[in-house]
Amino acid sequence: METLVSPLLTWFADHARDLPWRHTRDPYAIWVSEVMLQQTQVATVVPYWERWMRTFPDVAALARAPLERVLKLWEGLGYYTRARNLHRAARLLYREHGGQFPRDFESVRALPGVGRYTAGAICSLAFHQPTPVLDGNVARVLTRVFDLHLPLHRAGTQRRLWALAEALVGAAPEQVPPGLRRRRSWRARRVAENPCGALNEALMELGASVCTPRQPRCPDCPWADRCRARARGRAHLLPRRRRPAMAAPRRVLAWVCERRGRVLLRRRPAGGVNAGLWEFPGVPAAARTPPLRAARAALGTAVQRVDPWLTTRYTITQHRYRLEVYRVELNGRPVTLPTGCRWVGRGALERLTLTAAHRRVADLLLAGEPA
Repeated sequence: METLVSPLLTWFADHARDLPWRHTRDPYAIWVSEVMLQQTQVATVVPYWERWMRTFPDVAALARAPLERVLKLWEGLGYYTRARNLHRAARLLYREHGGQFPRDFESVRALPGVGRYTAGAICSLAFHQPTPVLDGNVARVLTRVFDLHLPLHRAGTQRRLWALAEALVGAAPEQVPPGLRRRRSWRARRVAENPCGALNEALMELGASVCTPRQPRCPDCPWADRCRARARGRAHLLPRRRRPAMAAPRRVLAWVCERRGRVLLRRRPAGGVNAGLWEFPGVPAAARTPPLRAARAALGTAVQRVDPWLTTRYTITQHRYRLEVYRVELNGRPVTLPTGCRWVGRGALERLTLTAAHRRVADLLLAGEPA
């Protein structure tokens, strides 16, 4: 392990991306960044993180905020359970820890929405502890370096990868190249002052920027001459993943209904996906279901006609959806309001938190633009 750590830390001191959360040791700020980065690209996260830290600069500010405001700030990042867990955990920290972030690994891991990876990242980055991390990037790097031709999803493979990650981060404090301590760049200081956190960041960075899923840039890798899979010509074949079955897209119809300057919205029920967020009313539909018939079944005889306006696609967890949006022309009869629906003004349409696909629809409607 010792022969791997030093070149990786040197590489990181030269190539680490300049990300805003890398200029702080605040565990709260690091926690927020790690949660936002789950299943989300770095370039997308940066502006969200910066807005979040301006709005909720500490645990107390987040704990005092109403959930609706938290979700609105998160709007567009998706996987809203992450935001709800941040809010729940902040209230727990404020209530039981006086707003202070715990330092020990088990207490961090006990927070809502925090698993082994996130707890390890927080404890290593904020508190200089030798706690390992293992995400998709790190797993890919390790399976290639050690040529682990094992199914990635198996428990035994995961245990081995965690053990390797733990051995690497544990060796980091004794393997900081002496020359880095004399360099003045923020990258070199970050490595010298916190080799455990830097080692974990370097593993993730290597996987994200060099040891990529397709066409890895092996000549640029600090471990190129130590990578067993590369030596055997099969780095591109690893890791071995189980291919998920791709389900056919599900068809969803949605209706944009306007009356007297107000728009009809529906709030998603508690306990389901995107619970509490708003969307335009609609229904799942079979492939040949006529949109007009579906609209009248849900909204009543007030529906005069429907006109196709926008078709978009999106994914929630493992499911793919085809969203067909229709502008609805109403007659003078009362509209049957489905459960959770209400008429809202355009100002409320801007303020309420909508799911990502429906926010696009709302923005087009507010802008008065054709889809």
